[in-house]
Amino acid sequence: MRFRNIFDIALKPFYAFKRRFPLLSYIVNRLFTMAVMLFLLGLAVFGLMALAPGDIVDQIMIQQLFSENQGRAGVNLQSMSDDQLAARRAELGLDQPFYIQYFRWLNRVIVHKDLGVSLISRAPVSFLISSRIMNSLILNVISLVFITIFSFALGIYFSTKAGTRVDIAVTFFALVLHAFPGLLLLILLQLFASVSGLFPVTAYPPFPFSESPAKFVFSYAHHIFLPLLSSFLGGIGGSLRMIRATMLDQLGQPYITSLRSRGIAEWRIYFAHAFRNTLNPYITGSANLLASLFSGSLILEIIFAYPGIGRLMYEAVIQQDINLVLANIMFISFLVLAGMALADIALALVDPRIRYGKE
Repeated sequence: MRFRNIFDIALKPFYAFKRRFPLLSYIVNRLFTMAVMLFLLGLAVFGLMALAPGDIVDQIMIQQLFSENQGRAGVNLQSMSDDQLAARRAELGLDQPFYIQYFRWLNRVIVHKDLGVSLISRAPVSFLISSRIMNSLILNVISLVFITIFSFALGIYFSTKAGTRVDIAVTFFALVLHAFPGLLLLILLQLFASVSGLFPVTAYPPFPFSESPAKFVFSYAHHIFLPLLSSFLGGIGGSLRMIRATMLDQLGQPYITSLRSRGIAEWRIYFAHAFRNTLNPYITGSANLLASLFSGSLILEIIFAYPGIGRLMYEAVIQQDINLVLANIMFISFLVLAGMALADIALALVDPRIRYGKE
C-alpha cells in the first residue's frame, strides 16, 4: 500500500498535465510508445542477425579474394587464416555481443547522425536509402490515394443498393480480391505483360530522369501501371467492404431514422451524417493498409525489378549486410509507426472520446 501511494504521488504531475492538455498528452504518449517500439525492434533485429547462419566477413573475404585472384580457380576461405578472419571481425565490431553492437549503432546514429556504410558495397547507407525510398513512397502513396478515393466512392454508392444483384456481385468481387494471394496476382500480371507486350515486364524506365524529364514521366507511368494496379487491387477489396459495412451500420442507427422523419434530404443524411461516422474506422484501417502496402511492396519490387526500399532490404538480408539491414528495417518501421501515430492523432482530433480516454 505504501509503494502504491508513492507511485500515485510520482504520477500526480502526469495526471494533472493529462487533465489540462488531453490532446497534447495523447500525442506525447503515442510518440513515446513509437520510440520504445523502434528501440525493441532494433534490438530484436540485431539478435536475429546474430543467430542467422553464415557470416558477412566470409562474403567480404570471398569478394576480396576474387578481386585479388581473378581468373584463378579454387578460390575459397581456406586460404585465409583464422587470425585474419578474427582481425576482420574485430575491425567491423562483429566480435562483440549483439546488444553491444546495437548500442554502438544507436550512439553513432543519435549522436553523430551517421547510419554507417554498407559492409559490402562500402557506400554510405544514407545514400543508398535516399536513392530508393522516394520510389517506394511514390508507389505506395499513389496506391493509398486511389484505394481511398475508390473505396469511399464505391462503398457509399453500393450501400444505397444493398441487397440488389449489383451489390451482391460487387461484394463477392471485393471478397475475392481481398482473399486473392498477392504473390499470385503479381505473377499473373507479369505473365500478362510478357505475353501481350502491352506493358514492360520491369517497373522502371531504363534511363535517368535527368536525361529527358518529360519522356521519363510518361515512360515511368507506363512502366509502373501494372505494379500500381496490383497494389490497388490488393487493397481495394478489404477497404470497400469495410466502408460499405460501416455505412450500412450507420444507416440503421436510430439517429438516421430521426433525420429522415424530419424531412432531411437523403444526400445530406448520407454525406453530412453517415459518411462522417465512417471516418473513424477508416482512419484506423488506413494505417494498417499503409503497413501492408509497404510489406507487400517487397515482393512487388523483386518481381518487377522496381528499385525501391523493399528490394534494397532484400538484397541486404541476402548479403547479411547488417548496417544496411538495420537501417532499412528501422526506416520502414519508422514510416509505418509514424503512419499509425498520425492515424491515432487524427482519431483524437475528430473524436473527443479518444483523447479524453473515454469509450
